[in-house]
Amino acid sequence: MKRIFSLALLFVCLAGTAQLAAAEQEQPTIYTIVPGDTLWGLSQRFLKDPYYWPNLWANNQSIGNPHFIYPGQRLRIYSDRIEIEPAPRAAAAAAAAKSAAEAPHEEAPQAASFSTTGSEGFLLENGAHPAGLVISLHQNREMAGTDDIVYTDIGLDQGANAGDRFSVYKKMDPVSHPVTNVILGQQVMPLGELQLSEVEDKASKAIVTKSYQEISAGSFLLPYRDRKVTVPLKSADRDLVGYIVQTQNGNTAIAVNDVVFLDLGKAQGAQPGNMLYIVRDVTPDQRFADSRIEKLPVEVVGALVVVSTGLNSSTAVIVKSVDTVYRGDRVEMRKSR
Repeated sequence: MKRIFSLALLFVCLAGTAQLAAAEQEQPTIYTIVPGDTLWGLSQRFLKDPYYWPNLWANNQSIGNPHFIYPGQRLRIYSDRIEIEPAPRAAAAAAAAKSAAEAPHEEAPQAASFSTTGSEGFLLENGAHPAGLVISLHQNREMAGTDDIVYTDIGLDQGANAGDRFSVYKKMDPVSHPVTNVILGQQVMPLGELQLSEVEDKASKAIVTKSYQEISAGSFLLPYRDRKVTVPLKSADRDLVGYIVQTQNGNTAIAVNDVVFLDLGKAQGAQPGNMLYIVRDVTPDQRFADSRIEKLPVEVVGALVVVSTGLNSSTAVIVKSVDTVYRGDRVEMRKSR
């Protein structure tokens, strides 16, 4: 009886292992694009999900404009995703590079990620307060930079100690929502970092250890946090819909690599690493419709990655665009995409 049970258990384990291996070694269906194909249509046809196509577009550098895919391009169709095959020349170069590399052990593929510079800034939301201020500069100078001495209003009474580190910021203008006009907070610009060297009861002397821009009296301080990080890309736990409420440089028109601020934060489910699509509604021309059309598919004009989040706001970087992006444009991300 024990032998029969053991054999049955072995059979179940082998069957499960075989199914797992089969899933891991799924052979894709190869599809060659023909005239008239669209990313929207292919996503609907093969994955039954027309909203997958922005994900396909944003993650393939070979596709510039999401409306233009070319006959002859080849796709690998899996049960849960679509991949663009590299061009023959690129594939040959990749194969040659792989064969030339002599590595005794293969490394696991790295997850997609996005690196920040630390100078992106963020929105200081209503109700948030700085830890202190720069109240004076050495020898009453107007500006300070790396290795200069400054003085702060943070002292022993605030629990400070020599060696404590702070980030230095400059407050910019208040930021209002482009749709509701509600004030969301104040944009802040990183200026640098400092470290307390001598601490009195109500004040301290500090050394500027790093500066992105010139520091002046009145600059405010927050406890140091390394904002130069690598953020792994991740899908959202829920659908996200928000707006670009401000740009870092104050320009109305925005392009790739520009920093923007969103009205989505932790409270709305936004997380660092979320990639959202920048979309615009398309207004139907009723003159040429047999019946009234209320809505057309949205126009996707770009993509951005969230790099940091506050409670109700976040900082993001534009990573792709096919048209000029503007303050007030809507951003969207569907759950698990």
